Amino acid sequence: MAKKQKKLPEITKKFGDERKKALDDALKLIEKDFGKGSIMRLGERMDQKVQVMSSGSLALDIALGAGGYPKGRIIEIYGPESSGKTTVALHAVAQAQKEGGIVAFIDAEHALDPAYAQALGVNIDELLLSQPDSGEQGLEIAGKLIDSGAIDLVVVDSVAALVPRAEIDGDIGDSHVGLQARMMSQAMRKLGASINKTKTVAIFINQLREKVGVMFGNPETTPGGRALKFYASVRLDVRGNSQIKGTGDQKDENIGKETKIKVVKNKIAPPFKEAVVEVIYGEGISATGELVKIASDLDIIKKSGAWYSYGDDKIGQGSENAKKFLKENPAIFDEIDRKVRQHFGLPVAELPEGEAAATATQPEVDEKILEEAADMAQDLPLDLEEIEIEE
Repeated sequence: MAKKQKKLPEITKKFGDERKKALDDALKLIEKDFGKGSIMRLGERMDQKVQVMSSGSLALDIALGAGGYPKGRIIEIYGPESSGKTTVALHAVAQAQKEGGIVAFIDAEHALDPAYAQALGVNIDELLLSQPDSGEQGLEIAGKLIDSGAIDLVVVDSVAALVPRAEIDGDIGDSHVGLQARMMSQAMRKLGASINKTKTVAIFINQLREKVGVMFGNPETTPGGRALKFYASVRLDVRGNSQIKGTGDQKDENIGKETKIKVVKNKIAPPFKEAVVEVIYGEGISATGELVKIASDLDIIKKSGAWYSYGDDKIGQGSENAKKFLKENPAIFDEIDRKVRQHFGLPVAELPEGEAAATATQPEVDEKILEEAADMAQDLPLDLEEIEIEE
């Protein structure tokens, strides 16, 4: 007769307590050697939801899915020349400063225009700027700033301009195969953990190159090797589309261009979403333009023929007049912006203290009760002679 096998629950019951004790001892030893928080159960983490920083563009926040750039992650923005890559990054800088954050800009291209940055809302007096002599120096500066834990956003413009020291010291024409790729790969290994630990948003702007001899498929590639592609949680492809003509006296002039931002990689939300924004020359992304378009698609702003209306009020004939109205009425702009963000489940900015207090203290009034109270007041006898009026 075959020997009866022990059932699995009996074995688990016999050895389960010992295994649990052994695991607890191992966890305590790990925390003792490497510090508290070095290992934990995933469900015990308080910050399971990814924290985000707004990109400064409503359309891009929606395309990103979570409402902005994830904190503690690496972002890559790439595209052709003059497509609006730096403009997108500068809007993130302005938004981070608006939220009270400290921002550093590593200008490896030595081409940052302070006047343009200021026009986009960047506080240039508070912006930390570095124009490094070499790629290693720029990445070391970025690393020290991130390690300090005091920086909320660091922008590197651009990866293609991070020239290794050996290439600078050599002569033009010398071959340095894979030198920049090795430098970027080492930087990603060193910076990745520090960026996540300090909850810093790191934006790397990159250019495009073309692979030689590609007959089929996309010949475009980004310089700096493959490391950045792997380490980046979000990759944005920025492309300029059609030109935007002016109105009135500027009807024959190009005042901006329509720009398409495609999320080609996203680790925190579904990828391959697109945001189409209007980039106005000298002003950046038109906040009123994207709000009018998105709110109209959601029927928050009603469109009848050429007229745009919000609630019972007409806000303009044609999109340009509607944009002008929202620009002149920031309270209505903020109200519509909040409704759009609530629709997409995005983080909503808190109301100012005075406005929030006024909203909180005003109770909802039932019109039916008011009518009944008015009828009761009319039925009450009122003797004016009995009322003493103090002078």
